[in-house]
Amino acid sequence: MNRGGRSAAADSNGVAKNMLTVRNWVSLDCTGRSTVLDVDKHVIMRRAQIHARDLRIIDPLLSYPSAILGRERAIVLNLEHIKAIITAEEVLLRDPSEENVIPVLQELHHRLPANFAHHAEGEAIGHYGVTEVNVPPFEFRALEVALEAICHWLDARTKELEASAYPILDELTCKISSVNLDKVRRLKSTTTRLTASVQKVRDEIEQLLEDDNDMANLYLSRKMATESPRLDDSQTVNSPFLISKSPKISKASVATNQGSDYNVEELEMLLEAYFIQIDSTLNKLNTLREYVDDTEDYINLQHDNHRNQLIQLELFLSACTVSLTFYSLVGGIFGMNIPFSWNDNHEYIFNWVVTIGGLISALILVTVLAFARFKGLIGS
Repeated sequence: MNRGGRSAAADSNGVAKNMLTVRNWVSLDCTGRSTVLDVDKHVIMRRAQIHARDLRIIDPLLSYPSAILGRERAIVLNLEHIKAIITAEEVLLRDPSEENVIPVLQELHHRLPANFAHHAEGEAIGHYGVTEVNVPPFEFRALEVALEAICHWLDARTKELEASAYPILDELTCKISSVNLDKVRRLKSTTTRLTASVQKVRDEIEQLLEDDNDMANLYLSRKMATESPRLDDSQTVNSPFLISKSPKISKASVATNQGSDYNVEELEMLLEAYFIQIDSTLNKLNTLREYVDDTEDYINLQHDNHRNQLIQLELFLSACTVSLTFYSLVGGIFGMNIPFSWNDNHEYIFNWVVTIGGLISALILVTVLAFARFKGLIGS
């Protein structure tokens, strides 16, 4: 029984370890045919010929920021929920069963076969004397799907945030309460996180646009065509770490050569289109953030106005207190147990004291308020 229990525990631990190491991938080729892969990271590294550090970038458990990295044989994409490896022949998409990844997978199924058929149609038209259709390479078609999906996803989240944010801010300006302030606090936190995500994607695209060598390094099909005569079959298949071992075909030299030999205008136009789109989304978020800041400034002005009104009220009450203090002083003097000879048989003296004391108190109050208004301490 003990041996059986130990073996069962060992089996369960082994299954748990396998579940931790195995990740669900899907592979799509240029015809849109998909294959589900339940493999570990070493198989993916050998298949895409990338390093372990590149695979860690798209690990959802490590929470790396968005990145578009060009490698010798692949493009590593980490765009929020889109985590993929693009080669010249296939796309390896991670966790295809997630809710946000399913539309990307469907779009790849829809676009890749259509572009493949369109490419064949363009060749046929060119054969009959019509201008041949220029179809982008496979890696650019897959990259375009990923960029389009992440731009649309971020723009949709921005529109949802705008639809809920402006009514909350307008409600806060009408009624300042703890509930509305808490809503604005959560809104500001969401806006900050979304702005950081959009800004990171924008920075990655902008960084590629600023360097022609980085863009040339994304031309995987060209690199395969130029480097294939220099590599034998055993090196191509069995050496995923060929980049670091062979200085003759280092990434920097390949990018430099391709940047000088090839025109990157095609990729530049592709990136510029989505840069404009993601920049527009960022402008919407900046506008929303400015509206939040303007609302906070308006609320602070309201608080300052209320504070000034309280100060004016306090000044008015202080002036009233001073005048009444003088009036109570007169009453206190006449209330003392001191005999006054002129108080006998002179009842009219009481009326004069009360009237004159009240007039002096009122005069003190008017004088203090007039002086405060002259100094600008209270409003007119």
